Amino acid sequence: MASRKKRLRALLESRAAVPVPGAANALTARIIEDVGFDAVYVSGAAIANTFLGFPDIGLTSLDEVAAHVGAIRDAVDLPLIVDADTGFGNTSNTWRTIRVLERAGADAVQIEDQTFPKRCGHFAGKTVVSMEEMVDKIGVACEAREDRDLLIVARTDARAEHGLPEACRRANAYRDAGADVLFVGAPETVEEIETISAEVSGLLVLNIVEGGVTPAVPPSRLGELRFALTLYANLPLLAGIAAVRDTLRHLKSGSTGVRPTVATWDQRQELVRRPWFQALEDRYSSGDVAARAAVRASNVAAEACRESLW
Repeated sequence: MASRKKRLRALLESRAAVPVPGAANALTARIIEDVGFDAVYVSGAAIANTFLGFPDIGLTSLDEVAAHVGAIRDAVDLPLIVDADTGFGNTSNTWRTIRVLERAGADAVQIEDQTFPKRCGHFAGKTVVSMEEMVDKIGVACEAREDRDLLIVARTDARAEHGLPEACRRANAYRDAGADVLFVGAPETVEEIETISAEVSGLLVLNIVEGGVTPAVPPSRLGELRFALTLYANLPLLAGIAAVRDTLRHLKSGSTGVRPTVATWDQRQELVRRPWFQALEDRYSSGDVAARAAVRASNVAAEACRESLW
């Protein structure tokens, strides 16, 4: 079986605008995998919102993001595209960021050309570093990766400050500097999305942010424009907020009417693999020493365990 990184590259190279939802935690990533998506986007904004309860304004640390990536990596076998904001500092910080996130389980790492502290790409007031500084960060990111199949995603937020032509110019420069995937942030019209497709060469990502400035474009059209991936970075988070709020409002009201839909106990346990872990405990908690030794010695059984986990 191809590695996750190779699977991700194959997805990108299909240029089929593959939809990739965002996740802030392992449970959301498990749902994404369970539903049948091909990859997970580990959203920095979603981590800031759910872990800290704060906006996406550069408040998370590398170690916090890496801890989330590690937990998600243990929970799913899908490729992980990890949002690393600005690389958490200068070129030296970017070098360490790539090393840390690669060890945590990232298959692609996204860095952007905003100044620090960064802002959500759909907030007003963004500023960007010089193109030359970002080119240096991309170079050090490519140098830092231990596995050459780790993908470097370069995002530019220059559209808001300098206009779309400059954003496209930067994206092409970032490709020439070694970035594997290009991400022009926050286009505001369908025409701008079409311009990005025409003016930027390489594997392209588009982020459809619910409530943001980028219009929702039909997947079929994005496929025609040869975008590689379509990120839905905040959609699962927004769905979760609405569902939890509606359910808790119903509880607070004391209503005996129809309750908002919630998962069943069994659905929850299946999602978090309770049956698999129970079977694991049962195998190793029996008093049969010979049976336990046979399980440990059997590579076939170990492989079956691994396959059933994923």
